[in-house]
Amino acid sequence: MFAILSAGIAPTLALMAFFYLKDRIAEPLPLIIKMFIFGGLLVFPIMFIQYAFNAEEIAQNNFIQSFFLIALIEEFFKWFIFIYIIYHHTEFDAHYDGIVYAVAISLGFATVENILYLITNGIEYAFTRALFPVSSHAIFGVIMGYYFGKSKMNQANNRKNIILALCIPFLLHGLYNYILKTVTSEWLFLLIPFMILLWMYGLRKVKLANQSKAKVVIHNEKQRA
Repeated sequence: MFAILSAGIAPTLALMAFFYLKDRIAEPLPLIIKMFIFGGLLVFPIMFIQYAFNAEEIAQNNFIQSFFLIALIEEFFKWFIFIYIIYHHTEFDAHYDGIVYAVAISLGFATVENILYLITNGIEYAFTRALFPVSSHAIFGVIMGYYFGKSKMNQANNRKNIILALCIPFLLHGLYNYILKTVTSEWLFLLIPFMILLWMYGLRKVKLANQSKAKVVIHNEKQRA
């Protein structure tokens, strides 16, 4: 059991540390841990909803399952938690902060989901789970947080960016699921390029958000001077 817990938690903590250390002005750890825990707790209501749909044999089509039963439900709950708990928080005062908090929610979710999967299916899946589902959740969080940060820093287009914070992760998550569900024998040949492009896109958002935060820091220093 200890091995499963370690294998389930280690990749999410490594990814969380990676994105946390990219922050030019670190966010308070208690708040990040709080968001991580909320993300983990989301697994249980989402599992119940998905189980109910499957038990009633609703949405059995691969496209509907991939995009709506899995991607939309999961990304909507993460998006809702972000808006409800952190969007108006005083600590959320820079573009990159959105990425840190959204990644914390996503990786909290991925941690609990990963542990439950490994308990059910075995620790031999730990490596592929870390490479694909866990890291993809991290990047979905990056993208969501990027648009939340853009919304917070640019009130002129805040509604548009709040909608993009849900829609883009939802579409990418749905595409990821659809590849897994429809491509059987050679899924790696599609999924690996998809993950490379996803990471490139996510890291681009990290760079842009950090540049935006750097400008704010320089502006504040000039005002103090």
